[in-house]
Amino acid sequence: MPQPNALTEIRADDLITSVADALQYISYFHPPDFLHALHQAYLREESPAAKDAMAQLLVNSRMCALGQRPICQDTGLVVVFVKVGMQVRWDQNVSLQALIDEGVRRAYQHPDNPLRASMVSPPIGQRKNTGDNTPAVVHVELVPGNTVEVRLAAKGGGSENKARFAILNPSDSLVDWVLETLPKLGAGWCPPGMLGIGIGGSAEKAMLLAKEALLEDIDLHELRERGPADDIERLRLELHEKINALGIGAQGLGGLTTVLDVKIRTFPTHAASLPVALIPNCAATRHLHFTLDGSGPADLRPPQLEDWPVIDWDPAAGARRVNLDGITHKDIKSWRAGERLLLSGRVLTARDAAHKRILELLDSGQPLPAGMDLADRFIYYVGPVDAVRDEVVGPAGPTTSTRMDKFTPQLLARTGLIGMIGKAERGPAATDAIKQHGAVYLMAVGGAAYLVAKAIRQSRLVAFEELGMEAVREFQLEDMPVIVAVDSSGEAIHQSGPREWKVRLAAQSD
Repeated sequence: MPQPNALTEIRADDLITSVADALQYISYFHPPDFLHALHQAYLREESPAAKDAMAQLLVNSRMCALGQRPICQDTGLVVVFVKVGMQVRWDQNVSLQALIDEGVRRAYQHPDNPLRASMVSPPIGQRKNTGDNTPAVVHVELVPGNTVEVRLAAKGGGSENKARFAILNPSDSLVDWVLETLPKLGAGWCPPGMLGIGIGGSAEKAMLLAKEALLEDIDLHELRERGPADDIERLRLELHEKINALGIGAQGLGGLTTVLDVKIRTFPTHAASLPVALIPNCAATRHLHFTLDGSGPADLRPPQLEDWPVIDWDPAAGARRVNLDGITHKDIKSWRAGERLLLSGRVLTARDAAHKRILELLDSGQPLPAGMDLADRFIYYVGPVDAVRDEVVGPAGPTTSTRMDKFTPQLLARTGLIGMIGKAERGPAATDAIKQHGAVYLMAVGGAAYLVAKAIRQSRLVAFEELGMEAVREFQLEDMPVIVAVDSSGEAIHQSGPREWKVRLAAQSD
């Protein structure tokens, strides 16, 4: 170890290697603190739907640790907070951004575990995928010392899209704002997870505080046992209790646990302001810290397999087996919101870009590509990770369905489509269209991507190859676990589930 006041040389290759190794590591290893908190929530859960969702998350996590494949198909945008000691020098005249981007590039293009590249540039207009998930979002601080401290996260789009900011009056209640804001986020952030809150500073500082808060370990259970030591810890406990009392539950299905922890960071602010930022972290929480001191790259030691609980989960218990080949409106009419299904047969995949292409073709009077007849078919909203070795497809969990809401009424009316599979709730327009056309919407568990991929027996490209992970494919399924989220009568589990559990929890507290 270098002396505290000595000048330390950090090799660029050590930073590149450490960033690459860390991103690979967090793609398939959940932090032990998260696993413990999720397992304890699973053991306490009383809602059958939420408990089943958490079981899938835990089973998926163990599978990913063993197979060293991504927990979620959305392997995230890379966010890095770097503290560079004032007495550090580098062995190369290269920008810190370039070094970190090279680490990202190596991680996401690793031949044994390629990670899905999701970054597009420019953000408006062509939005072309950069191909290697660069650039990273890098924040740098110069601090006393002679080491480089790196805090790194891979942030999925589903949770990042739910970031919220407000400037409250100093006399306003922050608790009231959080309790009003959180239910409006829906379930696209894949609860249960963490909630990062930044208070103070300026608009941009509050957002950074919230993001940094998500890099802390879960310790809510310890805080509860020892009791709060200050106002911020009391606020954490109050928010944790009141948020979970909303009954939103795992995947928004209704239940006891919506957040596993609430993390808060603060900064002094203007006397006339109260900037507040809220950022959730999903059930595929991915972050890691390491320090470089000039002695080599970070030594990232795998967790012990004993850190993963063994869950006795039977996907067939109480589930209806369904063959999607040859299915009709009459068949799906008997399905009810909240019912668990095991799907077999053929589905087509499509996300935002493919939906846009399909409607453009229909609007111009052109035929859809061969193999894309949607009559009496199901679409799965997914952008999978590339396959390796003997895989049919890489991790292939669902993406947030509300992004497809604006396309849904036209697609149901013009193509004969009868079903969709995704994650989280549907908005009012999509739900109304589902009811009007006697269709259904099924929900797979967000954050259980490797588990879902095991149900995909065949995959073939159908159309729009140039869209990369957003191309249309046909999957042959065998026993893919889903839940009926919106049935053909318009009944929606994401409305009825949280409503029921909020009432139950209020009754228990009386």
